[in-house]
Amino acid sequence: MIDTAKIEQAITQIIIALGDDPAREGLADTPQRAAKMFAEMFEGMNHTNDEIADMFNKCFDAPQDGASNDWVLVKDIEIFSFCEHHLALMYNMKAHIAYKPNGKVIGLSKMARIANMAAKRLQLQERIGSDIAYIMKKILGTDDVMVVIEGEHSCMSARGVRASGATTRSCVTFGIFDSDSMLKHEVLLQL
Repeated sequence: MIDTAKIEQAITQIIIALGDDPAREGLADTPQRAAKMFAEMFEGMNHTNDEIADMFNKCFDAPQDGASNDWVLVKDIEIFSFCEHHLALMYNMKAHIAYKPNGKVIGLSKMARIANMAAKRLQLQERIGSDIAYIMKKILGTDDVMVVIEGEHSCMSARGVRASGATTRSCVTFGIFDSDSMLKHEVLLQL
């Protein structure tokens, strides 16, 4: 579990290390506010991927109309995360999740909840996609899952190279999305 008391102490030390006074009026409550914010923004660190799968395992029987080529895509799910290398914000992020039903479909809102929870950790963008795919595969009982993540990284835009506007896109594919390049291409065209 996230230890907000230790976060408050650390924020106080950071303020001091930056050369400011943690007791001054504008900063007096900052450690408590920051600790509460961090607990919310890093909520996903409290749960394993298996626990997240259990939390959002709300499925329904897939329609049985003989349509064997159907696939589902939820795109433009807004997420954010923090780079584990610099603790820098990854922002303007969108997750796109596709799967091919294998007897059941997941509630659409659950896909957004899975993406958000997987992102609320110290992360790499590539791992966010892999985590989402793992959770989806576990819930749906199929390997036919594809996740595309795109976003901007403040560790690139606000410091170092300062490549403002540079977007990173990562893609993880499993099952039919990995073996059928036409299907993969079809999904990518929808993004």
